[in-house]
Amino acid sequence: MSNKKEQTNTAWGGRFTEQTDAFVEAFTASVQFDQRMYKQDIAGSRAHAKMLNKISILDKNDLVAILVGLDTIEQEIAEGNFVWSIAREDVHMNIEARLTELIGDAGKRLHTGRSRNDQVATDIRLYLREQIDFICAEIKRLQQGMLDIAEREAATIMPGFTHLQVAQPVTFGHHIMAWFEMLKRDASRFIDCQKRMNISPLGAAALAGTSYPIDREFTAKELGFSAPTQNSLDSVSDRDFAIEFCSASALLLTHMSRMSEELVMWSSAQFDFIELPDRFCTGSSIMPQKKNPDVPELVRGKTGRVNGNLVSLLTLMKSQPLAYNKDNQEDKEPLFDTVDTVLGCLRAFADMVPAIICKSDNMYKAAKQGFSTATDLADYLVCKDLPFRDAHEVVGKAVAMGVETGKDLSELTLEQLQQFSDKIDKDVFDVLTLEGSVESRNHVGGTAPEQVRKAIALARKEGTYN
Repeated sequence: MSNKKEQTNTAWGGRFTEQTDAFVEAFTASVQFDQRMYKQDIAGSRAHAKMLNKISILDKNDLVAILVGLDTIEQEIAEGNFVWSIAREDVHMNIEARLTELIGDAGKRLHTGRSRNDQVATDIRLYLREQIDFICAEIKRLQQGMLDIAEREAATIMPGFTHLQVAQPVTFGHHIMAWFEMLKRDASRFIDCQKRMNISPLGAAALAGTSYPIDREFTAKELGFSAPTQNSLDSVSDRDFAIEFCSASALLLTHMSRMSEELVMWSSAQFDFIELPDRFCTGSSIMPQKKNPDVPELVRGKTGRVNGNLVSLLTLMKSQPLAYNKDNQEDKEPLFDTVDTVLGCLRAFADMVPAIICKSDNMYKAAKQGFSTATDLADYLVCKDLPFRDAHEVVGKAVAMGVETGKDLSELTLEQLQQFSDKIDKDVFDVLTLEGSVESRNHVGGTAPEQVRKAIALARKEGTYN
């Protein structure tokens, strides 16, 4: 009597004389997470089947049966009626096995001329291509919200900081437009990444291509790729496009983390520059007065998660010889987690940012602290033909008097200021006011309200924010 056990995985079981250990079967399976790519896998199978029919590998009856069967499977999955099996390892074999159950031998012919290696490489590219569209749409929605609040607060004066010390007055609208510019670059990185990943690995097969007379240009066009890849080894083995996506994601989340840090500070009692609506905050289980900015705090925290996913993928690829290795199964969970995290953070911010309540009076008072118009006084003296280094010294002495008397530069008398330079006249107070300071920065990229409004108008005129 034979001791051999019946194989459960008909995709590759012929070579083996015993069943896979149950733990190993579960340990090596990826269907628990890669099933989210079912639409992409089915799309790739449709294109492959049509190509096989075009080159007379599949007859018309088989093609129709395959296409109808794939439609049925897609509907089953969408409606939650599909039974996923760990024994079938991954999304590819689950769909293929179900197709064979539905249509018989025609389902077995579908895999002619391809491998799961080029299949998964194709699926991931299709999946990420679509997710980048979703991400860019959310970035655009967030940018639109930023334009709205920047326009509303184009002339609202707040302190600008360096080293978290009051430096010079700026407008809140100008500060928000700095965030806008960060996101503009982030979106462009995703778009560039999408262009580079938009080439088709389908037809590379396991690693060397296939002996069948396949038409890779046909399948590339069917799937909306710009072209087929040019090297079969590289096609199935590299995940640089996924790493690039995670890199763009890490930069985006790093920018959003910086925004989050400012939102957390600004909403604190110590700053009190803004208020976040209650729906984006939580309270304390013990301190009834608390209103915690949980959304920006959580976005700030999730940045570490996305950065970690990038490092995971870089580490995953760093020592792999060509071509495909099982290691690459580990690319999907950090990749999928990055997609979910980025979309979640963007959606939260896109809803929250336009609803920020600006406390302009508090911002204005804060901008009057720390001698924020000191540089304006120096610039004033330079315009009066005093060398900048001498002007710097004069202003330093004036600031020292302000510290001693507890007065801002604008609150010192003309006589007090003239102690330090006879070039100071009554027109100095035009530049020592906060309004005069921001108005004087009236050039492209400057904080003057006129320039902020021009930047907003340009963004709206272009009709796109990425």
